Amino acid sequence: MTQQPLLLLDVDGPLNPYAAPNTRRPEGYGTHRLLPESWVARNAPTPRGRVKPLRVWLNPAHGAELLALPYELAWATTWMDEANTFIGPRIGLPELPYIPWTEVFREDPDGLHWKTRELVAWAAGRPFVWLDDELGPQDIEWIEANHPAPALPLWVDPRAGLRELHFAALREWAEDAC
Repeated sequence: MTQQPLLLLDVDGPLNPYAAPNTRRPEGYGTHRLLPESWVARNAPTPRGRVKPLRVWLNPAHGAELLALPYELAWATTWMDEANTFIGPRIGLPELPYIPWTEVFREDPDGLHWKTRELVAWAAGRPFVWLDDELGPQDIEWIEANHPAPALPLWVDPRAGLRELHFAALREWAEDAC
């Protein structure tokens, strides 16, 4: 049996449209105030009890929509395993594998997004779609030149999050790639 392609999910941008205007939560999204340990650490040396929770907007329909797609889902986010604790349950996703980044937000010598090289290595030659709000043309070109299987880096506007046009593209790509 052939493995399904991977669907590599970033949280902030695709699932949490953090860049939407503060006064205009996108339709269908709920507000969550979360305090993951990575957020607490990022706010050091402020004591944990004084760290303001992170405002996250999530659409509870996205879990079922993602699970209905012919992909194996995995987290490709700075949330890493915390996505299984704070994000997945709120949108109806089971525990997913995640990419354990060795270093987040590092500079790349070729100007690639800091995730690109590790993400391609983690995919280990499998077909994949990568949903992220920080993809650039250099990432797309590098993936095409360095990944042996079909891949679709798919940019998502962080002001809007995942929309039906993304789900349509995911369905179409899976049909063509498999």
